Amino acid sequence: MNLSIVVFFTLMSLSCSFLQAGGIKSSSFLVSQATTFNQENELSRRNILFRSLSATIIVLPQLAENALADDSKRVNTSNNKRIGGLASKIRSISNIMDELQRDLMQERWDLVEKYPVELRSFVPVLTKYTDSAFPSDMPADKGLRVSLRYEVGRFFAGLERLKQATNRKALSEAYTAYSDMSIHFDRYMRVGGIYTYYDDIVSLEPYYKGISDDTLIFANPTKDPPEVRDLVILIKGPDKGRTGIVIGILPNDKDNFVVKLDRYKGMREIRVVQNKWVAKRLGEQDPDEVFTIPRK
Repeated sequence: MNLSIVVFFTLMSLSCSFLQAGGIKSSSFLVSQATTFNQENELSRRNILFRSLSATIIVLPQLAENALADDSKRVNTSNNKRIGGLASKIRSISNIMDELQRDLMQERWDLVEKYPVELRSFVPVLTKYTDSAFPSDMPADKGLRVSLRYEVGRFFAGLERLKQATNRKALSEAYTAYSDMSIHFDRYMRVGGIYTYYDDIVSLEPYYKGISDDTLIFANPTKDPPEVRDLVILIKGPDKGRTGIVIGILPNDKDNFVVKLDRYKGMREIRVVQNKWVAKRLGEQDPDEVFTIPRK
């Protein structure tokens, strides 16, 4: 039997018991409501439930809410699976970006020139995820779709600049384009809820309270500032103590470095960090993990 009919007559039964106990004579009223129910089959499940509640002056929000939630889960299961599959495909772009970083930093121009075609093949996936994950006309969903489309546009604008820089073998411009792509792809994943975890730690600095900076071994960022490809440690700010690699210096933002943090819970986050907060790591270090990725 349809769930809405079951819930409706359950509510009617409860209503009768309640009204009889209170000495209220309303049988004709309930009959009229049942007639209305039969005549208005086109009403949605949500409308039927709340018309019934309103008519009988009984407040059973939890029962109605649970019934609707159960139906919603059944209806949205296939949609959730589809969105989950799209999210996995989008996360795979991170692996391609890692390989691109490796080939770019090793100046393998013959390999770098192949990435624009591969990355552009994800346009339909990004578009479908944007429209499927936030499909409603609610202001929040509309705003998220606008934000995600903006990040996609900036990502592919950076990809076009990378292509042009590759044709000229202009390494500095290629680094700038790559770092810009990384920033906007990272923002797309954050806004779209594609990250595999949520880190609720606002800042790591409190964990270093009372601990001397001498415990963090690094070069003086003023006297020996890091450059692209240098392994670094963040010595101030909310990510203090985290390590990574400088992937770019934006030409219109000379006061900040673009840092790709080392992997955490399967993901490598991108940060735009003040120069004075970023220092080169000293001593023997393992290379950035992208250089250990075997070529296909």
